[in-house]
Amino acid sequence: MKLANVQQPIRLGAMTLPNRIIMGSMHVGLEKLPNGVERLADFYAERASGGAGLIVTGGAAVLPEGGMGEVYCNVFLDEHIEQLRIITEKVHQQKGKIALQLFHAGRYAYKEVTGLDPVAPSPLQAPINRTQPRELDEAGIERTIAAFASGAVRAQKAGFDAVEIMGSEGYLINQFLSPVTNQRQDEWGGDFGRRTRFGVEVAKRVREAVGRDFPVLFRMSGLDLIPDSTTIEETLQFARMLEEAGVDALNIGIGWHESKVPTISMMVPRGAYVWVAQQVKEAVHIPVIASNRINDIRHAEEILQAGRCDLVSLARPFLADPQIVAKSVQGRFDEVNTCIACNQACLDHIFDGKVASCLVNPMVGREVEWALAQATVRKKVAVVGAGPAGLEAARVLAERGHEVVLFEKQERIGGQLNYARQVPGKAEFNETLRYYQTQLVKLGVEVRLGTEASADELVREGFAEVVIATGVVPRRPEIAGQEMPHVVMYNEVFEHKVKVASKVVIVGAGGIACDLSHLLVHDEVISPEAAEYLLAYRILDAKALHKLQTGKRKVFMLRRGKHVGTGLGKTTRWATLAYLKQNGVEMLTEIEYKRIAEEGVYITRNGEEQVIPADTVIIAAGATPNDALYHALAGRIPVHLIGGAKEAGELDAKRAILEGAQVGRAI
Repeated sequence: MKLANVQQPIRLGAMTLPNRIIMGSMHVGLEKLPNGVERLADFYAERASGGAGLIVTGGAAVLPEGGMGEVYCNVFLDEHIEQLRIITEKVHQQKGKIALQLFHAGRYAYKEVTGLDPVAPSPLQAPINRTQPRELDEAGIERTIAAFASGAVRAQKAGFDAVEIMGSEGYLINQFLSPVTNQRQDEWGGDFGRRTRFGVEVAKRVREAVGRDFPVLFRMSGLDLIPDSTTIEETLQFARMLEEAGVDALNIGIGWHESKVPTISMMVPRGAYVWVAQQVKEAVHIPVIASNRINDIRHAEEILQAGRCDLVSLARPFLADPQIVAKSVQGRFDEVNTCIACNQACLDHIFDGKVASCLVNPMVGREVEWALAQATVRKKVAVVGAGPAGLEAARVLAERGHEVVLFEKQERIGGQLNYARQVPGKAEFNETLRYYQTQLVKLGVEVRLGTEASADELVREGFAEVVIATGVVPRRPEIAGQEMPHVVMYNEVFEHKVKVASKVVIVGAGGIACDLSHLLVHDEVISPEAAEYLLAYRILDAKALHKLQTGKRKVFMLRRGKHVGTGLGKTTRWATLAYLKQNGVEMLTEIEYKRIAEEGVYITRNGEEQVIPADTVIIAAGATPNDALYHALAGRIPVHLIGGAKEAGELDAKRAILEGAQVGRAI
C-alpha cells in the first residue's frame, strides 16, 4: 500500500512537517529516574529517528500547583530552560521536530505530589481526586494565563519547534469550558461565551508571546463524554474561536479522565472517534488532527485520503514501535510491533506512580542501556515454549546472532495469547502474534511445532543453553465433586475441547475468569454489517439488537476473596466489569465452596448454604508453574526459567515479555 497522503508535507506556521503523523503527548515518568531528563531525551530521540513528523511531549506544567510534582518536566521557571534544551538537542540530532505541551491540571492536580492546593474555575472536587480545589480569583486567573504565555516563551528559548496548549481531557482549560465544572457567574463563567474566555485568552496570549511564525497547536476536547457537559455545537463554535485567536492547528482529544466511557482501551474499535475530528475540520480552515485508537499507518492513510482530517496523532503506537513510520513507509508493515491498547504497562503504570513502559516493547525507557549488542560468542540456544516469554526470548537471542531453536508442543505459536485473542474486544493480540511470526522467519529461528522437548533430547542435541518458557498448568482447588463430567478446566474451553451449556458457574473470578465470562456471554448472531442494515431500515432498534446479540448463557463467577477481576489493569478493569454486569454476569464474592453436584455448585454465603445452578462448571482458579523440564535439566545444561514457568499467576504477558527480553540480552 502506498502512503501518498501520509508522506505529504504540511506547514504549521513557519514550520514544515515532513509527513502527517504526529506522536501524541504522553506522560511516561522517566524524569523521576536517575538522569531522568537525559533518559527522556533518548526516548524522544528514538521516536524522531523512526520518522515521527512531529513529537508532542508529555505536559510541562506552567505553574507548580497545576503540575505533577518537581520530578516531572516543568516550564514555570527560567532555570527549566536548560533542562528542557537537553531534549530538543537530542531530537534535532535525529532531524526530528518536537513541540512542548503547556499543561495545567486544574482540579486533577494531586496535592500529595505538588504540596499545593489544586485550583479550578469552581471549588468542585473531581471524583478521581481526594482534594477539593480552590476557586481561582481574578488575580489567579490572570496569573495562570500569563504563565501559559511565559511558558511558551521558555519553550521557544529551549529550542522547541512548537508548543501545544493542553485544553482537553478534563484539565484546567477544559474545566473552564464545561458547565459541569465552571459554575461561576462572573466574566469567566455562566453562559457559553464567558466559559470560552479563559481558553481563548490563553491562546491569544501565547500567540502574542511567541510571535506570528512560531507554531501553536491547541489540544481541544472534541467530546467530553461527561453528562450535561459541552455540546458538539458549542465545541465547533469554540474551535472557530480558537482559529480566530491565532492557533495553527487543532488536536482533537476525546473524553475526560473521570468519564465512564472507554476511549483508548482495546475494546474501543479502531478509529472510533475520527468522526469528531472530521466535524471540527468542516468547521474551521486550519489543520485538524485526529486521534484515539489509530495504531496502523495504513489506517492513517485511509483517514487522510478520505479527507477526514489533516494529520493523525498516534501516541502509544510509538511506545510499541518507535520505528512505526519508517517501517510503514518502507512497506514493512508486518514488521511493525503494533500497539494492542492494553494499557497494562503505560497508563496503568503512570496511574500507579510508576514509570511507563510497553507490554509488547519493554525497551521503552531503556533505549540506551538495552540497545541490542551482538553476542561475543555465538551459541546454539533452545527456547522451550512459544508463549509470549519464549517468543520474545527467541527474537532477542536471534537478533543478537545466536542460533535459536524454538520448541512448542502445540501446533501453533502464542501460548495463552491464543486464549486472550478469542475474547471479544481483544483481537489486537492477533497483531502481536503476527509480529512474532514475522520476526521468527526474518531472523532465521528454527521453529519446531507439535514437539514436546525432553531433557535427554536437549542434552543429546548439544544446546549450549536452554530457556524454559513452558508456562503454567491450571490449578485444581480442593472442592468435592470435581471428577463429575460437567466440570471442565478453563484451558479446555479456550481450546474448544468441551461444549459449554447455558447455565455456567466459573470457580474463580480473576482475569482469566473475566475473559471466559466475556467470551461466553458474547454471541454474535448478527454481523456488524447486518446490524448496520437492520438499524438503518429500522427493522430493529438498538435495544432489540442488543438483546439478540447478548448470549443466552447465564454465567456466575465465584470467589472466596473480596475482589473480582484482580490481575486486570487499573485503567481497564472498571470497563470490563461494567460490561459483564451489563450482560447479566453475576459475581459472588466472600463465599465458601461446599461441593459440586449434578445440579450445580453448593456454597456458603453470609452463613447460609445455597446452590448455584449449573450445567457446566468451569475451574478458573489460577495456575501452577510448569517447571518440570527446568528441574530435569538443572546441573546438565545452563538453564534459564522465565514467564509462567517461573512464577504462575494471572495471564501476565507483560512480565513474560519483559523476562524474555531480559534473558535474551543475558545469554
